[in-house]
Amino acid sequence: MEQPDVDEPVFLISAAAELAGMHAQTLRQYDRLGLVVPRRRPGGGRRYSLRDVATLREIQRMSQEEGINLAGIKRILHLSREVQSLEREVERLRPRADTGSRIFTTGPTGNVVIVERGRRARRDEGRAVVLWTGPRD
Repeated sequence: MEQPDVDEPVFLISAAAELAGMHAQTLRQYDRLGLVVPRRRPGGGRRYSLRDVATLREIQRMSQEEGINLAGIKRILHLSREVQSLEREVERLRPRADTGSRIFTTGPTGNVVIVERGRRARRDEGRAVVLWTGPRD
């Protein structure tokens, strides 16, 4: 059995509000404030995902149980997304057992680029100078 896609926008605002234990008007306010921004259908209707509903529940918990205001919650959510992004980047850069040594450089945009040993950088990775120091004895 396949796992559901938690990012698939499937819930109308009324269903998402019910699942989150909130009023639909609260979800509209959160959308305006940028706390939870659902995807839009061609006609403009909001569609929420399971991840959005979980975020709405977390907002409610932080607000009611922790006493955090909406500006603070917005900052916490932003920082949480940033941490998740950095964790994915660290995992991407972490050496894998099957690759051996890796060389890292930066591309034209400043993003870290992995150049596998024995492989040339792709054309879109740009030209770079790689400084390499051997193992310290």
